[in-house]
Amino acid sequence: MGTFGPGRPARLSSRFGPVLVRKEYPADIDAIRALVSAAFPSPAEAELVDALRAAGRLSISLVAVEDGDVMGHVAFSPVTVEGVTLGLGLAPVAVRADRRGRGIAERLVREGLGLCRNAAVGLVVVLGDPRYYTRFGFEPARRLELRDEYQAGDAFQAVELINGTIRPGGGLVRYCPEFAALAV
Repeated sequence: MGTFGPGRPARLSSRFGPVLVRKEYPADIDAIRALVSAAFPSPAEAELVDALRAAGRLSISLVAVEDGDVMGHVAFSPVTVEGVTLGLGLAPVAVRADRRGRGIAERLVREGLGLCRNAAVGLVVVLGDPRYYTRFGFEPARRLELRDEYQAGDAFQAVELINGTIRPGGGLVRYCPEFAALAV
C-alpha cells in the first residue's frame, strides 16, 4: 500500500479559526515531529512516524493546519493478519495541547478513515481508548477474532471497512516492524 493522494482538503472551524485537514507535505515534517514529541511522554511516537516515513510505510499522513501552523497529525501504516497485509493501523494521532477538545483529532481520524474507504482498505485497527474510538465504528478486535501482539485487551480495536476482509477465525494482527521500538 502506498501513500494516498491528497484528496479534497477538508475545513473545520474551531474557536480559533478555520482548520484545514490535508495530506502532509515535506515542509510539514519538522512541525509534525515537534507536535508528536510534545503530545506524548517520550519522543518514541515521533521517532515512529519518522521511521515509518523513511521506510515508505506511512500510508496515510494527514495534518490539521490553522493559519499555516500544524495543529494535529494522524498516521496510518500497513498491518498484517497472519502474514497477509489486509489493512492499516491508525497510530499515532496527536493534537497540539492548546487545541485539544475542539474536534481536531476526530476530524483527522474521520478524514483518514474516509481515505481508507476510498482506497478500498478493508480493515483498520487501533490501540486506544474504546470510549473514544467507538464513535468511528471501532469495536474490540476480539469480536472479529483478531488478536494483537501486545495483549492490549479491549484497547485493541478494529473496524472492517469492507465486509469479508477478515477471514473466518481472524488471526494475529502485526504492525510494521518500526512499532517494535515503541513497544520496548
